[in-house]
Amino acid sequence: MTKYSIVVPVYNRPDEVDELLQSLCEQDSADFEVIIVEDGSQMPCEDVCRRYADRLDLKYFMKPNSGPGQSRNYGAERAQGEWIIVLDSDVVLPKGYLAAVEKSLNRGGASAWGGPDAAHDSFTPVQKAISYSMTSFFTTGGIRGGSSPLRGRQRGALDKFYPRSFNMGIRRDVYQQLGGFSKMRFGEDIDFSYRIVEAGYQPRLLPSAWVWHKRRTDFRKFFRQVFNSGIARINLTKRHPGTIKLVHLLPMIFTIGVICLLLLFLFGVGLYCEGEWLDAHGLRPTDNMHQGIGFVLCILALLPLLLYSLVIFVDSSVRNRSLWVGLLSVPAAFVQLMGYGLGFLKAWWKRMVLKQDEFTAFEKNFYK
Repeated sequence: MTKYSIVVPVYNRPDEVDELLQSLCEQDSADFEVIIVEDGSQMPCEDVCRRYADRLDLKYFMKPNSGPGQSRNYGAERAQGEWIIVLDSDVVLPKGYLAAVEKSLNRGGASAWGGPDAAHDSFTPVQKAISYSMTSFFTTGGIRGGSSPLRGRQRGALDKFYPRSFNMGIRRDVYQQLGGFSKMRFGEDIDFSYRIVEAGYQPRLLPSAWVWHKRRTDFRKFFRQVFNSGIARINLTKRHPGTIKLVHLLPMIFTIGVICLLLLFLFGVGLYCEGEWLDAHGLRPTDNMHQGIGFVLCILALLPLLLYSLVIFVDSSVRNRSLWVGLLSVPAAFVQLMGYGLGFLKAWWKRMVLKQDEFTAFEKNFYK
């Protein structure tokens, strides 16, 4: 029996599949098969897969679009391996990835596992900034069970570790027992991880089994992704009561805080301008009280935002050894936290206040 079945759902990403398959060719272990599931793409990767047919045990399937979760199930149903390894199409594996998985699993006791991610030197500055915002303790990296893959140890996790679908593995019999991924359009990997735990299995973090993860290539797409993640958090809470923790509320609190600080800043500007106008028209004593209060309010509003931005800039610049990536990490961090927070608030209003069902936000395809 093949040891590992690597299942990759794909939607319009032939170039990225090429890079992933090339990295699989460079693995030390050869005891694996690769199952590519084309999820109704308009730009299929079949020609790319043909180029690797003589170098990998590779199976290619084309099916109508149904989202990544159902595409993973489609591939898992056709898998022969003892372990199902689920990867996103936008990851690249370091040479020792499978060897690290093998070494960790040989210690025993694992039924499911997940690994962290990192930014490759070839990534664009924006991709590196986005990667930083998704893995940093100062954003929601702590919520995600963040780790430092290149240091080989867990770092700054604020919540229990749950594998994510960009890099996770599960024994095939356990996968079949649980029925695979649900039909959630977004957050289906966390839903699966919750069900793994609820069934009595404990997923393990394998720090040495890390991948390079490209994520989104611009801030607009990144905002859409994290906005959907915020929506998914409420849907996950409805499916799995009691799973929401204080740390999951932090992006929402951050978002409300930023909005309040911006409103305070605008009020301070208005007060300062009002004082200037009154003073110019001789309508009050020129004691500059309005200007002084307005100026203080502006400083109080901007100071927390500037301090947080400085922390992100310094930490990212050091980690990425680039001032430019550090600078880009500031908007990336705000997009990451506020996108998630706004999605969370939208879903909270619709599901908790209006008592709507798991609404139609994910009927659109967000994987273009």
